[in-house]
Order: sequence, then C-alpha cells, then structure tokens
Amino acid sequence: MNPKFCIISDGSCDIPGTLARQHQIDIVHFPVSFDGIHYKKEGLEIELSELYRQMLEHPDVYPKTSAPSPEDFRRAFEKRAKEGRDILCVCISTKLSSSVQSAQIARQMLAENYPGVRIAVVDSLCCTLMQSAFVLELCRMRDAGRSLDEALTAVEPLRKSGRILFTVGNLDYLQHGGRIGKVTSIAGNLLDLKPLITLQDGEIHSSGIKRGRRKSLAGIVELLVSYLKETGCTPADCDILIGYGHDPTEGVLLQEMTKRRLEEEFGPQEPLPVFQIGATIAVHAGPYSIGFGLVRRSDRL
Repeated sequence: MNPKFCIISDGSCDIPGTLARQHQIDIVHFPVSFDGIHYKKEGLEIELSELYRQMLEHPDVYPKTSAPSPEDFRRAFEKRAKEGRDILCVCISTKLSSSVQSAQIARQMLAENYPGVRIAVVDSLCCTLMQSAFVLELCRMRDAGRSLDEALTAVEPLRKSGRILFTVGNLDYLQHGGRIGKVTSIAGNLLDLKPLITLQDGEIHSSGIKRGRRKSLAGIVELLVSYLKETGCTPADCDILIGYGHDPTEGVLLQEMTKRRLEEEFGPQEPLPVFQIGATIAVHAGPYSIGFGLVRRSDRL
C-alpha cells in the first residue's frame, strides 16, 4: 500500500511504537528531563517504564518535557519528502507546547529543496489519548483513499468532537504546576479527593470531585456516558481509548468498568483499547493519571 500522503505526529500522541509502525505513523519524540539540564527523548533514550520508576522513587523531583526541535521535525519531514510524498503533521495543542512552531519552522527549512512536497502542520488542540484517537482517525481516512485536502477538511469537526476525560492519583503535580493552591492540595490529599478533569478545545475544565480512587474511576466513566448521550452518539460512532499511567492493572480495571457500564446503556460492547500515558501529560498530572481520549469517527460526524 502506498498512501497518498503520510502522517507524522509528535510524541504527545502516546501511540505505542508497534501500532505506529502498523499504521505507518512517524513519531517525533519529546525530550524529558529530571534536572532541567539533561534531556532524553521519550521512547528512544528513555522508556516509559524508566520514566515512571524515577517518578515513583523520587516523588519530590518533578520532571519536565521540552518541545521537539525544528531539526527533529526536519529530519522526519525530509525522510518522507525524499519519497515525494505529501505530509500531514499533527502536533499537541499550542496552548500546551511550542511543538507546532517547531514543525512550522522545519517546514520552511525544507521548502526550497522540496518545492513539490506539501507539508500541512495541524494544531490538534489536544494531547495524549485524544491526540491518539485524532491521529488514528486521520489514518483511517488516508487508508480509505481520502486525499490530504479531505483529511484537512475533517480536522476542525474532529477537534470539536474530541475530549479527554481523566483523573489523577493525588494533587501534588497539579499543585506544582500551579493548577491548584498548596492548601487545597494538602487538604485534598488528606481527604483523598480526586478531581475529574475534561480537556476540550485545548482548555482544561473541572468536571467534579470524587472521594477515593474507585469512585473517581466511576466518575470518569459517567463523564464518558454523559458525553455520548449529550451528543447523540453510541460508542461505535467514536474512537475511544483508555489510558493509564504507571500501573497497567488500573488500565484493565477501567476497561472492565467501562465495558460493563457501556453495555448497560448501549448493549454488547467490545473492550476499549488501552494505552499507556506518556511523558507530556505524566509530568503535569503525575504517575497515576488515568482516563479516556476520544473523537467522533469522521464518517459519522
């Protein structure tokens, strides 16, 4: 198969390497650092298991990520430009990172040597699991024979339909990042309060609070059910992914809880795919982030 255009995404999409290769997605990885000086590219120079191990062993050290450089994107673009193929590059929201700017600079760097190659850089207005679903839906369009222009036309409705629905293990990372105050963080941890959080249109919104991990997981399942009902969708109308942080058993637990709840509302369901959440969100929300990412299918918008 020789698709009409190729798809490149920055590493915020959290698509596992094997799945990326299967769908012919090139990934431009984010560097991550624990000291603010030495950076390693997630998935290339530091594996997720090592990232989470360090986060758990050093809870008072808060890692950070840096956007991929223009040179990182240039190398990825040139690999495909040499094949004479147009490129659709999907990046994390500009409200969260400067990745889009790096990709745009890289596009300009290649313009003179590859004038016949079209490079479209898209701000996904999302990250992590929603970006995964967004990219995989664009792959579905590409593989169905849709043109680059048709894919670009679908970008805006896909962005509008997308959501990230998640919760966290504790409030330390949100407090460190300035999302909540220190007093609120201490009190919340003492009371075992878990925020329910929605990301929509690139903005983070509070969607409630639950006490205890199990109730917070049930809470985000209800957010998912509410989204489907409010938009008149069934699960089959959407690409829905589950993401977990450090502990894969929690991903399985949420998968089982979600399947049961969706079957109550919509009838028999296949288990939802489960991915591990990567560094770009883990460094802001902590090692026990968990939740859903979703977009409407392009043929059911």
